[in-house]
Amino acid sequence: MFQSYNFTVAERFIRYVQIDTQSDPQSNTFPSTEKQKDLLMLLVNELQEIGIADAHMDANGYVYATIASNTDKKVPVICFCAHVDTAPDCTGKNVKPIVHKNYDGNDIVLPDDDAQIISINEHPYLKEKIGEDIITASGTTLLGADDKAGVAVIMDFANLLITHPEIKHGDIKILFTPDEEIGRGVDKVDLQKLGANFGYTLDGGERGAYEDETFSADGVTINFYGVSAHPGYAKDKLVNAIKVASAFLDLLPKDEWSPETTEDRYGFVHPVSINGIAEKVSVQFIIRDFVTVKLEAYENSLRDKMEDALKQFPGAKAEFIVKEQYRNMKEILDLHPQVSAYAMEAIERTGINVKQSSARGGTDGSRLSFMGLPCPNIFTGEMAFHGKHEYVSIQDMQKSVETIVLLAQIWEEKS
Repeated sequence: MFQSYNFTVAERFIRYVQIDTQSDPQSNTFPSTEKQKDLLMLLVNELQEIGIADAHMDANGYVYATIASNTDKKVPVICFCAHVDTAPDCTGKNVKPIVHKNYDGNDIVLPDDDAQIISINEHPYLKEKIGEDIITASGTTLLGADDKAGVAVIMDFANLLITHPEIKHGDIKILFTPDEEIGRGVDKVDLQKLGANFGYTLDGGERGAYEDETFSADGVTINFYGVSAHPGYAKDKLVNAIKVASAFLDLLPKDEWSPETTEDRYGFVHPVSINGIAEKVSVQFIIRDFVTVKLEAYENSLRDKMEDALKQFPGAKAEFIVKEQYRNMKEILDLHPQVSAYAMEAIERTGINVKQSSARGGTDGSRLSFMGLPCPNIFTGEMAFHGKHEYVSIQDMQKSVETIVLLAQIWEEKS
């Protein structure tokens, strides 16, 4: 079947990455940028051209579509999901995708900025890609493989199922979301309308990678309040919130806690922004760990350090605000073992080994799982995301298409 199929994933991917879909964390609109809808509407049109008549975009920028069942069996409804936005970390405007055919194993010098070099030493996965076709950007932008590789994989998957009706499957739902990169990707999704029992995000890295575990995450905001006074007459009156916040930050551990000092299964406490004036300063943190109960321990320790800083500045005050962001999807997926079992079987049926891992971050699937749609993450080949060295192998994307076709078959077989 796959040997005779003319994959469309690469040409779709190249088309999609040239559309700027960068999201904006400072925006109060939804989606955060209107330009994301340019790609979302293109996807609707392409899905309808494939033959999926119910494909549409709602007012919030979500694309919903259904590939109808072609079996008499009662099969759970499966959803495949990817996000269209690219990260705010690096521009996604005027992306020029370059295909490096039959990659030779040497460092890749990007032509529009020869200081941008994708080196074998920094990207050892490239050693496994020799002889494959690698797509990069040109050196001045990110590529957008995160997650337009996932979008292209799902689109080619849809094309393959529609053009090969002999492949038996139940109802398949397709969901494309905006604003994942800024943590709002499923804020307004309508799961009742979607109507799926289980889901899979296509937003993973190396060939064979399967993620059924993510961090649990909280956000913490600490507001420090000083006492304002005219600096010329401030003796014994002024309490400078900037200095209070600085003293607090200086109490953070230097050799643990932080992302730059942790790896593997260790969580972290990470200050991500600070702003304010002498009267008030806000410090924002992200708190991460695979074990949800450890978040509270981190937060209690952080609160203790806040109190220690306040003691150094009589008259200063502070408030400590915790906001839940997402939770470890494994807590939900362990209740539905078939979701992972079928996915790993599908990967193995393609002839590759499963690389089961835990994501030191979160995906739309983290939140979807706790919203009632158990949703692990499957590889697409996207690598070095959020920067100018981003790349993807065409062959990895094709293997991802094969994987989810086989996954749809497995759900039908075992029903």
